[in-house]
Amino acid sequence: MTRRILVVDDTKNVQLLLTDFLSGQEFEVVTASDGREALDAVHESNPDLILLDIMMPNMDGYQFISHLRRESNTPVIMITAKSQEADIIHGFDLGADDYITKPFRMRELLVRIRAVLRRSTPHEESKPLLVIGDLSLDQSKHEVKQNGNQIELTPLEFKILEILMRSAGKVVKRAQLSMALMECGYTGSESTLKIHIRNLRLKLGDEMDQPHYIETVFGIGYRFVEAEVACGH
Repeated sequence: MTRRILVVDDTKNVQLLLTDFLSGQEFEVVTASDGREALDAVHESNPDLILLDIMMPNMDGYQFISHLRRESNTPVIMITAKSQEADIIHGFDLGADDYITKPFRMRELLVRIRAVLRRSTPHEESKPLLVIGDLSLDQSKHEVKQNGNQIELTPLEFKILEILMRSAGKVVKRAQLSMALMECGYTGSESTLKIHIRNLRLKLGDEMDQPHYIETVFGIGYRFVEAEVACGH
């Protein structure tokens, strides 16, 4: 699962340096030049972690954290030239999760990022990422990706795919699938279910004669093509 990091720094060279390094570590990177831009970026991109410079124009890092904590628990690592204990404590009091002072080694920053992400996402253990072949389903984010590209599904299509993926290699009867979907408000017939399956196949680019994902077991139900299954956290 690709994690998204918001880099907030008023120095373009720092933004570029961190973007290049973090992208090379398989993070998705979003940037902002001050606290106001950063708040907009939080709303638009929903980052998993924020790297935050403290000394910035318009809205500094301390002001940003104060605003952020009114609406979000997104973890924040302060990046600052300040090393005085009082400044660091002030950041923690406002809700920062960790800090690193300039100049710093990139590897040390990476270790801190990974540690903070591990601490901040224990809830994902109960809703793992399900991966089969080139398809991944993240229940916690209600997100499906194919070769890393997000596939937009309706709630019913998402639930159908989740049920089939969790039973990969096994036949799920149409009646069983219809019953399981009732919690999503589905009250249609088994013939209506065929339409949802068809739409799901179209979005996945699946073919009826040589299915890569969903097989029809005639007269019984459907089966997700068995492949290597992995659960990630």
